[in-house]
Parts: sequence; C-alpha cells; structure tokens
Amino acid sequence: MCKHSFRETLRISITSSALVLALSGFIFGQDKSAPVFPSMVTSPTQAQPVEIASASALPMAPSSVFFDAVPAATPAAPLTPAPFVTTTKPVKRSEKHAFWDRENSLLFAGVGAAATADFFTTRANLASGGKELNPITRIMSGSTPGLAANFALEASGVMAISYLFHRTGHHELERLTSVLNIGGSVGAVAYGQTHR
Repeated sequence: MCKHSFRETLRISITSSALVLALSGFIFGQDKSAPVFPSMVTSPTQAQPVEIASASALPMAPSSVFFDAVPAATPAAPLTPAPFVTTTKPVKRSEKHAFWDRENSLLFAGVGAAATADFFTTRANLASGGKELNPITRIMSGSTPGLAANFALEASGVMAISYLFHRTGHHELERLTSVLNIGGSVGAVAYGQTHR
C-alpha cells in the first residue's frame, strides 16, 4: 500500500465510512422525496396499507360576550366517530440485476488492476528500504508471497462485501464498495510513486 501515517489512514477511513453512510441514507433518516400518488405510479410496486382518519365537522365553540353581535351559525351535527379510510402507499424498490452483470464485472476488474498496481508499488518501495505504514498490510509485508496474499485478500474481500450488499438489496452500496476501493488503491499507488 502507500506510505502514510496512521493518522492519515484513520482520517481516510472515517471519511470513507461517512461517505458510505451518507449515500446509504443512514445519516439522513428522513425521506425528502415528493409524495407519490397511486395514479402517478407507472411501474409495478408493492403497496402497503396506510390508515387515514377522515375529518368531520368540528363542533362550534361556545359563544362569548365578545362575539354576541356576530350572528350564530347553524348548530353543528352531533359528533360521531370518524370512519377510517384505507389507502395504499407505493414502496419504491431498486431494480434487481444479476451480480455478475457488466458494470460489476468492470468494477471488479478495476479492483483487481488497482490491487495489482498497489502490490507492485508497495513491493518496489519495500525493496528499496521503505517501510509499510498501513498497520494491516504491515503484518503480511515481510515477504513477496505474503504481500501478494494481502492484496488478493483485499480484492476478494471487496467482492464479498459487494455480494453481501447485493443480496440484501443495497445495490448502490454494492457498486460504491468497489468504487471506494479503486479510489483508495489508486491514491495509494500515486502516493507510493511520488514518495519513493
């Protein structure tokens, strides 16, 4: 990986986590989209019943001495329980796709290419007397096979996390996992090449 301090690694990890949470909607818990009415829905959606109470006429307020000059309105009807009206609210579902579709295949090829470039840059830096600053990679950086295993595990871990997001229906996070890993690896390669 790249040669940067633990503080920088922590900052990048926190920023990446915040980005993932923000894009997944965990930070912004409210749905800010405009309401969708059943007549506006064009795609098939699963509907859930929602109960809404109907409004009936409210009783008139008792007259007071200040409003005696105002003519009294007709007396209100006696109060009756309001009936419940059941309506349906469409549930927005993200589009399903095959896990090994074209976009994921390209993203995983990018993950593999970025991990390979990161491996060769890290190996060259370590061979010229450099020190691995990533504490996780440092554990396996004692030999070339160990370093290769580290980057192979990283790439397969990204694919496993993407598959977990795919199975749970979080398709945006499925793609974002690969994009963030590619960005981190490309940044590490660039940093390693400039700090030889």
